[in-house]
Amino acid sequence: MTDPRRIRIVIVDDHHMFRTGVRAELSSLAASPRAGAFALEIAGEAGSVESAVQVIKEQQPDVVLLDVHLPGGDGHGGADVIRFCNGTQNTAGTPVRFLALSVSDAAEDVIAVIRAGARGYVTKTISAEELLTAIGRVADGDAVFSPRLAGFVLDAFGAAAGEVAEIDEELDRLSAREREVMRLIARGYQYKEVAKELFISVKTVETHVSSVLRKLQLSSRHELTAWAMGRRLL
Repeated sequence: MTDPRRIRIVIVDDHHMFRTGVRAELSSLAASPRAGAFALEIAGEAGSVESAVQVIKEQQPDVVLLDVHLPGGDGHGGADVIRFCNGTQNTAGTPVRFLALSVSDAAEDVIAVIRAGARGYVTKTISAEELLTAIGRVADGDAVFSPRLAGFVLDAFGAAAGEVAEIDEELDRLSAREREVMRLIARGYQYKEVAKELFISVKTVETHVSSVLRKLQLSSRHELTAWAMGRRLL
């Protein structure tokens, strides 16, 4: 049997207790059968811009879990870490990839680290299982975002809110109301929030979501978010 692929990570956050918690959660989860097709190794941690840059350059990890607010540097936190590590490679010779992990869901924070070069941005409400999956995806070169944050990224990189996307055959299957529901669900809204936004009942929202998933042949809201992002619809 082939040994699983190893992904080495560095945890960067200015709160020691948070780093300890993430390390413990990920280490425990990675040792279980749920870890999937890769083995996780925590290569180091840091609590400031300067210490993060030093650890990253010394350890050459595959993925860095990066808080956006850090002391030191030029005052730009996680974005400074990414810039100062520009060109740093992992032990396999490919670029180190950065996944922002922050309590902040402010548009300016998201945009700043993505412009600096981060491959994704998730908030600290994420579960350990979801974080482990996100790490694997970023290591593979994918972009990963918490659903509510996807719109910020699209807006910042040329997909203005409400921009009319090219209508393709799949999108044309949806009614106008189903498209409205689809966009809100894909952005991370809960059913009650969608109902309030569109002045309809929760039951009606549920019916529309079921119809959207069936028509688009998708199985979950996560797949719906990816589908919508791919078409610049958020």
